[in-house]
Amino acid sequence: MEPEPEPEPEAAASGAVAAVRVFLPDGSAVPLALPPPVLGLTAAVLLRCLWDTAGLGPEGCAAMALWLVSGLLEVQLKPRQQPFRLRRQWAELVLRLSDAPPGAVARDEPCLHLRRNVFFPKHKELELQDEAVLRLLVAEARGHLRGGRWPLPPQEAVELGGLQCRLHFGPFQPGQHSAESLRPALEELLPPTPRGRFWGSLRRRPPGPPPEELLNAFSRTPGPETPPAELLRSFLQGCHRLHGYGCAFFPGAIDRPPGGLLGRGGLRPVNVAVGLEGVTIIDAREKHVLLTLSYPELSWELVGAVGQDGDAAEGLGGADAAEPPQLWLEFDGEQEGARVNRLLRVLSPQAELMSALIECCIALGGTEPPLSPPQRRPRPQRLATIDYVEDGAELRRVKPPRRSASFFGRMGVRGGSEDEAAGGAPGAPQDRTGEPH
Repeated sequence: MEPEPEPEPEAAASGAVAAVRVFLPDGSAVPLALPPPVLGLTAAVLLRCLWDTAGLGPEGCAAMALWLVSGLLEVQLKPRQQPFRLRRQWAELVLRLSDAPPGAVARDEPCLHLRRNVFFPKHKELELQDEAVLRLLVAEARGHLRGGRWPLPPQEAVELGGLQCRLHFGPFQPGQHSAESLRPALEELLPPTPRGRFWGSLRRRPPGPPPEELLNAFSRTPGPETPPAELLRSFLQGCHRLHGYGCAFFPGAIDRPPGGLLGRGGLRPVNVAVGLEGVTIIDAREKHVLLTLSYPELSWELVGAVGQDGDAAEGLGGADAAEPPQLWLEFDGEQEGARVNRLLRVLSPQAELMSALIECCIALGGTEPPLSPPQRRPRPQRLATIDYVEDGAELRRVKPPRRSASFFGRMGVRGGSEDEAAGGAPGAPQDRTGEPH
């Protein structure tokens, strides 16, 4: 649903009460009557006003935050930030933090949204007793599931779909609920099937879960004696296993490893999820996890941001003036049985926001435990990284192995290396490790 544009707050300067709407995760809007002047009101003050107006209990206030959201940019507001002043600077922010053309920027209208607080630990969600706040969190999670934001394995999609049936239709009734009765609601209960690239679309893709599987999952849900709050917490607990839950998402691109019939590289669109657990790189088209790293596993460096010293790019080959800012991630890897250091370049106009959020999460101590290995599902073979090892006081690039399975390699033609695809010179980013200091 496209939110309606907010009214401009300048009317408050004349002494009239400003009417401002804040959109809730379920799509409804709460009007707030704010006395002048409103320009200096902080996000913390607006959040308290919204909480009182909506009649919500104080317990879950820390779980939610105000966001400024438009079609081109999503920003969680810090408590001390002033939303109406930021609204006046919105076009400037979007020009700096997106690659949208000026015409689209001029038409972009932000709205105030109530969303989950990125800095609220997931385990504290399960301690909430306020049913109204739990419903807000579930409504937001359902919206992200329908929008396909989180990578979702088929079995987990079915289990979460069954819980959604329980929340939407009530307790399972064998004589009343059937696969046919659920069929019209499939789009609301299950996420869309990811679409692959052109060549991938030529291969047969497995269809989404059939209604029979959803019905079976519905039949396994708790009965009428289960309190609604417990059902809501069960749904959230299921979402906690998904990559990206509770994270802020940023658009970006990484270098694509050369391969396939034509051996082409290029850029792969990705979504970068940053939260209290760490950083996850998700294929934006096929919706699968390419890499996930907890903060003790990574170092990072911001290159090419506006106002940043040029020295930051030294050793990384610099940042091309025509390219967006870059976030370089360094992590441990393995090549032919030997441990190597790997560098991954993420290009994004919002790299500055990613770096700042990583720093905030580390300052908080990384309050969420890292994902266990079976849930991480990294795909390092699909990443074009720069690999190097420390050789005394120097850094030595690792020569990539010959790809014996390559189509051209079997004909005796050596293709380009992953290092060449990634671009940049040998070197490591400055030591900004994810270990809390």
